[in-house]
Amino acid sequence: MTLNILFMTITINKRQRSPEEINHDVQVSKHFEETKIKNESMVSKMF
Repeated sequence: MTLNILFMTITINKRQRSPEEINHDVQVSKHFEETKIKNESMVSKMF
């Protein structure tokens, strides 16, 4: 995407992600979900 504002050109390109970054994000999401489930379980046992 290119924007021309007051004789200045700004170009924005979508960043390409490496497979390692994608894999890392997937692992973080899984860990987050596991932790969330554990916490919900603990809270339900308290009440």
